[in-house]
Amino acid sequence: MKSKTLRVCFVILAIFVTALNAVAQKTKMVIKPPRQIIFAVVSDGRLLEPIAYINKGRLEPPVNGSDETNLVKAFNKKYYKAGATYPLIFGGAIVGGVTVSKADAGSECSKNVATVVTKTNKTPLKGLVMGLATNAGVKSVVSTRRKPTAAERVEMDTLVKAEFLKEKLSGKELHYQNLTALDVDEDGNVEFVGSYWVEIDKLTRGLLFFIAGKGSNGKYSVGYRDYHAVDQASVMSGVIKDVDDGVYHELLLDVFDYDGDGTSEIFTYVQSFEGAGFNSYQRSGNTWVKNYDWANYHCAY
Repeated sequence: MKSKTLRVCFVILAIFVTALNAVAQKTKMVIKPPRQIIFAVVSDGRLLEPIAYINKGRLEPPVNGSDETNLVKAFNKKYYKAGATYPLIFGGAIVGGVTVSKADAGSECSKNVATVVTKTNKTPLKGLVMGLATNAGVKSVVSTRRKPTAAERVEMDTLVKAEFLKEKLSGKELHYQNLTALDVDEDGNVEFVGSYWVEIDKLTRGLLFFIAGKGSNGKYSVGYRDYHAVDQASVMSGVIKDVDDGVYHELLLDVFDYDGDGTSEIFTYVQSFEGAGFNSYQRSGNTWVKNYDWANYHCAY
């Protein structure tokens, strides 16, 4: 009788353990792989800052520096492990790598930004020459990113003067932050991305960002433009020279065909005093359309 009772107890125990294991299997946390993401490589190639997640060919906002600490910590843990390396994109192609050194979600002004070491076999990242990094697949293409030739510069200056004339700013001396030749679809015809400005008066600047491409007639035309004036009273630092040095200008990061349609999108960066803005532009016929914009908060100025 006692033996039979023991056998029943063992059977019940076995069933109980099996049930517990089944529940444990069901409730076991599934660790999801990192989402595809695009980063900006800025500050002379020393910092990595998120721009957007890629979701089925569309861009979505990543974790912001203003988000709750637990969200930023989870993001940093997933993407900023010391030693993690991402391909560096310059001219739309992989030209090196970006390796994470450290990240600190508790830092005052760079919660979701990582310190990195950048290595490249192309133009070093310095000043307003920046790049992109990603964990998404990058097509094998030839890197095309260069300064304009003297003749191209003259042609672009002529286009820019015409754009400023639309704002009744003729005769003003042209200044520029950068002007870059790129080939977004490897057709041998370069596109230009430029950031120009003029001095309207001692305390006011006119800022122009544009994308230009060559038409079927062989001539360049502006496919996208954004103009706005900035006066010293609207500069957070109260110093108009900060604008002359690049603050509030929309500047080229690089190009990347994240949706795989054969034409790279153009990514840009806008430096401000409390954070950074990021934009993406997609070609539509002979024009360009802004298809993404997002601002990452750093800290109060």
